Amino acid sequence: MNDEEVLGLIRHHFMAGRLVFSVCTGALLCGAAGILRDRQATTHWAAWNLLPYYGAISVRSRVVVDGNLVTVAGVTAGLDGALVVASLLRGDAVAQEIQLSIQYAPNPVFHSGEPDSAPAEVLRAFNKSCSAIAASREAEARQFASILGVAV
Repeated sequence: MNDEEVLGLIRHHFMAGRLVFSVCTGALLCGAAGILRDRQATTHWAAWNLLPYYGAISVRSRVVVDGNLVTVAGVTAGLDGALVVASLLRGDAVAQEIQLSIQYAPNPVFHSGEPDSAPAEVLRAFNKSCSAIAASREAEARQFASILGVAV
């Protein structure tokens, strides 16, 4: 998050008009690079509330495309986003062929992939086990909001 070489690479890629694709909390890295300001974006649900600290317009969706920025929610949404990127670059038929070749036909065994559908005890356990990283991410987001001049 504080490696200027990495942040500069993201900025340069974005400003050159190339697609930038972030998966999960990679959106926070894009935010640290300053490319989320006034852009629609998503990230993992546990970090979604941090997007405004980076100037982003938060959207609750598995995949969000805003110009040359493609952000996706959690890790599994990365497959959805990768297919969207393939479609943007090579067309729907190529994306569908890729989907077929990897036999991507999700049918989850459990339905606890979102806070709204997870059993309360599962959500509580997750929040407890991730409380330290959540606090660290929020402190970092507050620092970046100050650096980027974003009022939250």
